Amino acid sequence: MYRFAVLMLISLTAAFPALATPDKDAAALDLNASFAQQKDKISRELADGKTYAEISSPDLMKVKESLNRIAGKLDLAGGVERLNAQQKADVFNDQELVNNILTKASADSRLVCTREKKVGSHRTTTQCDTVASRRRAAEDSQKAMRENMRVMMPRPGG
Repeated sequence: MYRFAVLMLISLTAAFPALATPDKDAAALDLNASFAQQKDKISRELADGKTYAEISSPDLMKVKESLNRIAGKLDLAGGVERLNAQQKADVFNDQELVNNILTKASADSRLVCTREKKVGSHRTTTQCDTVASRRRAAEDSQKAMRENMRVMMPRPGG
């Protein structure tokens, strides 16, 4: 959630420069430092294999490329306030891409635990899976049922 808030702060400042503090040079320095810290934090979380465990390789590459493009534009311009309109739009689009991918990956990586009793036992066990793995299991079960129904259904005229 903090990551989303910082990225949105950057995008709001990029979209509405009038909202920046009167001391623009100090705001730009703080904002750039904040982005660099945020980029490092996101990179660490992507590498830990837990926070965004369900992120796909293509999405991982998109996030890294977008973060690098944002950092490059901010470094080249010397701050958000010094970006031209096209650069601000590019930074905003990259931020939206990163936010969407990370939000979805974070939601898919969330761990859901259930307490279940095994058949023939009074003993309960805890079963934990990610949201994405539960969704895949449900989809696989539905696919298997459809396959079985096709095999069992008599063919017309046959």
